[in-house]
Amino acid sequence: MTDLRTPPVSDGDLFSERARQYALEKPLQRIHILEAGCGWGEGLDLGDHDHQVTGVDVESPELRARTCERADLDSWHLGDLRTVPMPPRAYDVVHASYLIERVPHAELVLDRFVAALKPGGLLLVHLRDRNTAFGFLDRHLPRWMHASGRRRRARAGRSPRGAHARVPHPEPAPDPEPEPADESGDVLVAPQPATAPSPDAPSPDAPDPADPAEARAEPRRPEPRKAEPRKAEPRKGIEHRAGRGRAAHPPPAVYDRVASRQGMQWYCVMRGLVVAEEYTSRQAIDALGAGTGLADVLCRLVSALSRGRLTADHSEITLVIRKPENRFARVI
Repeated sequence: MTDLRTPPVSDGDLFSERARQYALEKPLQRIHILEAGCGWGEGLDLGDHDHQVTGVDVESPELRARTCERADLDSWHLGDLRTVPMPPRAYDVVHASYLIERVPHAELVLDRFVAALKPGGLLLVHLRDRNTAFGFLDRHLPRWMHASGRRRRARAGRSPRGAHARVPHPEPAPDPEPEPADESGDVLVAPQPATAPSPDAPSPDAPDPADPAEARAEPRRPEPRKAEPRKAEPRKGIEHRAGRGRAAHPPPAVYDRVASRQGMQWYCVMRGLVVAEEYTSRQAIDALGAGTGLADVLCRLVSALSRGRLTADHSEITLVIRKPENRFARVI
């Protein structure tokens, strides 16, 4: 029996807890995790249990930059999720958060995830429900009004994983200082340091012995040069370094038919998968409203206009799905 209510903890903690419980059932085995949507969000926390993480996601410059910065991935592949490498029955856990609703041909992508799972493995899915008032607004409102609904948590104390994630970013070299110019626009050439004079060479400030006036005059002393204050110029590359590590935005949502509560239930029945846990949440609505309640009012209005067909009670669903050990098993 599925449990349809608000999850007791955040989705990241819930999925990590279920993955750790799965790992405890196999104490002598390395857990292989497929992080689907590695360019957006955070991975699972298995603690000290031996595990290996492989990431897959669609190809885009922003998602690639975010994937390269992740330190918890041992390997990753970006491209069409219908063709990227996913060996059959190779992974114990497939973690797909905020992915199913934003990829085309989502049912075929899910088929690849299920085929890549070992018998008895876990499919952890979190997605926005297209059959909700928020899903309707997310498909029709402009892009600037969309909210991610995803709160990324910084995980401290986790050791880096993957050699590609430990490559340091080269710092851009500072631009050379422009040469000073006078009022006429001519460039003033700074005096170059002269080489050390030989001991036999006469000093330029020494008086000429052939000129008696010069011999009687005191030696000339060099006048001290006043250092002009230099104006601080902004260094290029500061904005680039400040933006490093900035959260990547996922591609626009597509919302295939399977990207809904009813669609996922139908899919699990047809593929013989067991829905162990099912929860609903309002993360996207709360994130879009930002405490003003405007998003909730809009969702209630859309729900009323649709006569309840598009619910305003939730915006996302969380599913803990298990692949049966017996491939002929079916959910009754």
